[in-house]
Amino acid sequence: MSYLLHPPLLDESGLAAAVSWYVQGLAERSGLDIKLNIPEDFGRLSRDMELVVFRIVQECLTNIHRHSGSPVGKIRISRSNGEVCLQVEDLGKGIPPEKRSAINSAGGGGVGIRGMRERIRQLGGNLEISSNGNKNGKKKGTTIVARLPVASISSTVVA
Repeated sequence: MSYLLHPPLLDESGLAAAVSWYVQGLAERSGLDIKLNIPEDFGRLSRDMELVVFRIVQECLTNIHRHSGSPVGKIRISRSNGEVCLQVEDLGKGIPPEKRSAINSAGGGGVGIRGMRERIRQLGGNLEISSNGNKNGKKKGTTIVARLPVASISSTVVA
């Protein structure tokens, strides 16, 4: 269990290796077809930021597996203009409008979404959740986008 909360691979090899390991294991266990797109030259982030991004990926994929009904998930992690952008998409049933309203209100949503918001907020970032819901029986999917500012190396505090 502790390996899934903070895998040693995250500290040893970085975010790309840890997310790849997690995605591969979840795909094998769940049958989800998960596509991961992270540049080979992505580099390292602060320990806290790598853990936050890893945990958000976990939460998003868990939600896809448990709630969306989607057979696929797409993850894109990029870095530019002083920020890290994490985007996770599915092709599932989406979030019903009444639940979307609760999620978008202050403090709304389930424990997982509130946890994601809090982690992101602590690092000065923001979270966007968009979902078309299930319209006329068509599955539209959900997209989660987290944006986190990347502190310059000189301003990073090591504790």
